[in-house]
Amino acid sequence: MASLALPGSFLATSKPRACRYAAGDSIIRCNVAEPLRFNKENGESSMPLQINGDTSFNNLWNANQVRRFPVPRAQNDTRLRIFSGTANPALSQEIACYMGLELGKIMIKRFADGEIYVQLQESVRGCDVYLVQPTCPPANENLMELLIMIDACRRASAKNITAVIPYFGYARADRKTQGRESIAAKLVANLITEAGADRVLACDLHSGQSMGYFDIPVDHVHGQPVILDYLASKTICSDDLVVVSPDVGGVARARAFAKKLSDAPLAIVDKRRHGHNVAEVMNLIGDVRGKVAVMVDDMIDTAGTIAKGAALLHQEGAREVYACTTHAVFSPPAIERLSSGLFQEVIITNTIPVAEQNYFPQLTILSVANLLGETIWRVHDDCAGGFEPYSGLGID
Repeated sequence: MASLALPGSFLATSKPRACRYAAGDSIIRCNVAEPLRFNKENGESSMPLQINGDTSFNNLWNANQVRRFPVPRAQNDTRLRIFSGTANPALSQEIACYMGLELGKIMIKRFADGEIYVQLQESVRGCDVYLVQPTCPPANENLMELLIMIDACRRASAKNITAVIPYFGYARADRKTQGRESIAAKLVANLITEAGADRVLACDLHSGQSMGYFDIPVDHVHGQPVILDYLASKTICSDDLVVVSPDVGGVARARAFAKKLSDAPLAIVDKRRHGHNVAEVMNLIGDVRGKVAVMVDDMIDTAGTIAKGAALLHQEGAREVYACTTHAVFSPPAIERLSSGLFQEVIITNTIPVAEQNYFPQLTILSVANLLGETIWRVHDDCAGGFEPYSGLGID
């Protein structure tokens, strides 16, 4: 029985956990981030900060040779500024720590009537500014805050303004499926552009076509390599593994994921959706009997689709079911569905902050701070070659 194989490890952290797996005819070691886990004894949780002092990013290799992508680190570069909105300050702090920088000083407050006030507390004249703000719930509040932050930087004479949007909340409204619908993804893209952003850095857009809605450059990175690294640490035999797409629309994403997992077989859940946040599973395409099923999606909102898909997989004889997703929106009743015992583990990233009361024993949170921090460095340094590991999934 062959062991689980991946083509490359993605992140090296300050708290590595070594794992071994086959790559061609050689044995490769990778370092895997310690995930956030729920402590059953004291109810507390912890997410280790991922800080990598090594300036090399040795995450790609072929079977016989490790390739490195050295990136110059201008630690004293005063022209690079990172500011955080209020949507996910913990992720922003992790990004800044990985880059060896301090978060910029900014004042964000609400007036009594709900209006948002933003003032930069330091000069950004002529600087390369990065604003970290996902448009997660409350989506409209966080989106408006991002727009005002961009406007404040533009009026403060920033040279370049990059909106770092780990989660782009309106990406699902990317086309007209019925008459008289809006295409909100295009509208929001126009708002961000008109506010003064020169560039957008987004993580796992709902569909690649959303990049075309922006009239400015978009760097689209994928959070799945972080999850792949974590799965590499688990003792799952490749012969027992099957990757499952929870719907037909996610087949390309699941196929790319399966290719990275030793070209694992693919299964597809056929569903019929009767309304928003309402899904009905109809059929399963593929064989999962006696196998470990890994369900892959870009986001979990109410968890209706993925929970019904997991129930179907168990009915079809799957031994274990894992859920892997980048964005954990977790709208009610997602927590109840995910913690009901259908899943061996629910693996997510921290593009969206998860409230502590929403932790449950099967939940594992991985950090994308290193991924976003490395991407910011390479955008700032105009290092085009550095994007190969981020776009390697080939799902755009």
